Amino acid sequence: MPTDTYGQTRRTFLRRGGAVCSALLTGGVQGWLGSQVTFAAVPPQSRLVISRDPNLRSTPTSLDSSRLVNCLDRAMQALHDCDSPLEAWRKVVRPGEVVGLKVNCLAGRGNCTRPELVNAVCERLQQAGIKDIVIWDRLNSDLESAHFKIVERGSGIRCFGNDVLGFDEDLAVFGNVGSLVAKTLTQVCDAVINLPVLKDHGIAGVTIALKSMFGAIHNPNKYHVNVCDPYVADVNMLPPIRRKVRLHICDATTAQYEGGPSFMPHWTWPYNGLLVSRDPVALDYTGWQIIEKKRAEVGMKSLLEMKREPTYISTAADAQHKLGNYDPDFIKVVEV
Repeated sequence: MPTDTYGQTRRTFLRRGGAVCSALLTGGVQGWLGSQVTFAAVPPQSRLVISRDPNLRSTPTSLDSSRLVNCLDRAMQALHDCDSPLEAWRKVVRPGEVVGLKVNCLAGRGNCTRPELVNAVCERLQQAGIKDIVIWDRLNSDLESAHFKIVERGSGIRCFGNDVLGFDEDLAVFGNVGSLVAKTLTQVCDAVINLPVLKDHGIAGVTIALKSMFGAIHNPNKYHVNVCDPYVADVNMLPPIRRKVRLHICDATTAQYEGGPSFMPHWTWPYNGLLVSRDPVALDYTGWQIIEKKRAEVGMKSLLEMKREPTYISTAADAQHKLGNYDPDFIKVVEV
């Protein structure tokens, strides 16, 4: 019987897929992760905060760290309706947890999750009582190209790629997806904060919160057909990802409206802000509209006209996925 490169037979793949899908339909995953896992229902209305500062840049290429922290604080307080940023952070994480920060470094320093933002998040997490933080992405080389320092061992703040610990031996399966999930997520982190970038993608239309999770699996190259639909939605349904990702903070300090995911400076603009939500669908829908608006301003065709409308975002909200709200009538956008 044919096998893949990790020795999984097709029969094993299908058997595991049926087991997981059956468990999900009954409201949880029993035994797949070693414990009962239930998933929160999509709220009637999702809250998304856009926090911007026109003076965020100290120079055309560098950010004012104090202003960036202020943007983050305003966003967190508005998202959780709190009087202080620490109160807001304590609604996301608990002392004693290991918190992973999933960054996006594929495009290198030009248009990655900015280290200044990651530093601000780390500072607030530590103040909220988190002692162990892991900054991670696909590869050590990706992180280094974005000017992150690799720290594989020790306590406090570590930083490394999936090539350090590798991937689980067993496939996680949902719908059309069967993937090995990074051990950093499954075995090290108790909670994950997703820190994607607001940008265009030449195949998927856009790559924001949902598609950032392609960096948590071993075989994302297999899931780029049909504008990544339904594959992006299915990846986000994999139990370890859905169970552990708690918050999405999109780095929109520099946004890109064409030519992504590689850095194309002539198609970027200083949006000077953050998009923050617990709902990745609402965030991706809103970010997509921001990119479409910019494309229209510069006279470019829409992503629909370019045959790469990101339909996976609506798929992520359908009855089989229920990952968030897609209808703008059910997304409350707060600008601070």
